[in-house]
Amino acid sequence: MRIVAATGNAHKLQEFRSILQGVEILSQSEAGFCGEVEETGATFAENARIKAQAVAQATGLAALADDSGLCVDALGGAPGVYSARYSGGGDRENRALLLKNLQGERNRAAHFACAVALVLPDGKTIGSTGETYGIILNEERGQNGFGYDCLFLSDDLNKTFAEASEEEKNAVSHRGRALLSLKEKLGEWL
Repeated sequence: MRIVAATGNAHKLQEFRSILQGVEILSQSEAGFCGEVEETGATFAENARIKAQAVAQATGLAALADDSGLCVDALGGAPGVYSARYSGGGDRENRALLLKNLQGERNRAAHFACAVALVLPDGKTIGSTGETYGIILNEERGQNGFGYDCLFLSDDLNKTFAEASEEEKNAVSHRGRALLSLKEKLGEWL
């Protein structure tokens, strides 16, 4: 089965390929899709479905999308679906705003949430979700990963995702759990 990864994020594409070994996963550009899909959904699942449907319709191939983000208890679940655009800037600015908004806060509990959607050429959609829990540190640790990984101390690993190897992170991450759950649902198609 050939699947188009409905993402322009090279880090996510790498994680898709690493977690779903044995499945041919094309980048959007490899499938001839160069557009941008606006995330207008109110939930991770809605945004994943919107992106996968747009890419599947444009390419005629099965398309896999995810939407994921960091949900911080003390911030009422923010940044949530706005994680990638929390500050209006890039990853560094998002992390700086998160730390500013948590300044003096004792409750640092947080989780990453992920929803994945696979839209098949016939329009059928198969979805799955995953979560992983931890706390937000006061300063960045580690060099790997992307986004908020260097601030998120994983309960499962007792280190930040940025300190973890790719294999360690994928085994417990929200995206890894969502993709493995999706792979189980697909069963014989893969």
